[in-house]
Amino acid sequence: MSFIIRWLVGVLAAWLTVQVGQMIGVGLSWGGFGKALLFVLVLGIVNAIIRPIVKLFTLPLTCLTFGLFAFVVNALFFWLAAVITGGVEVRDFLAALFGSVVLSVLSGIINSFVKLRPNRRA
Repeated sequence: MSFIIRWLVGVLAAWLTVQVGQMIGVGLSWGGFGKALLFVLVLGIVNAIIRPIVKLFTLPLTCLTFGLFAFVVNALFFWLAAVITGGVEVRDFLAALFGSVVLSVLSGIINSFVKLRPNRRA
């Protein structure tokens, strides 16, 4: 059940990210609710499978840039998920960078309001 709630929180955060991006003209557009569900699912899978490997290989560069290269990696994963699903259309790299940062912030804020209790079965 918590997976579904977290997934819906991610969809809400993605929708808000695109709305904020459209308001300030960043270059994000929406592909529909069904594609948004798929976008968040693909983004989660990409972050779960590919991210640890990429973080390992980019660790020296991330340390050299005092952690700022992690923003580039996040933007590339955001863009990759958008290309795979077509749920969020990203115009350029700066739009992907903006989208990844805003999505992270909004997901954190929304998750702080949605407190999930662990399953306690005796």
